[in-house]
Amino acid sequence: MMNEFEAQVLSDLSVLKTQMTGLVGDGNTGRMAELERRVEGHERNLQRAKGFMAAISVLFAVIEVAVEAFRRH
Repeated sequence: MMNEFEAQVLSDLSVLKTQMTGLVGDGNTGRMAELERRVEGHERNLQRAKGFMAAISVLFAVIEVAVEAFRRH
């Protein structure tokens, strides 16, 4: 026999369990896993952008050296 308080606690725990399952999922599903995938994708794009900017800066440096070499001759 449960009293009203115990029934309310069990009901609230059931709701909490459902919400946690939706948030965490079973490992590969859930909102947390989706957020992790999105963050990893943004990090990958940021690293690509950094690499691209590094390559462009090297290219500009080479062009600047070439222009200075032509000016001297």
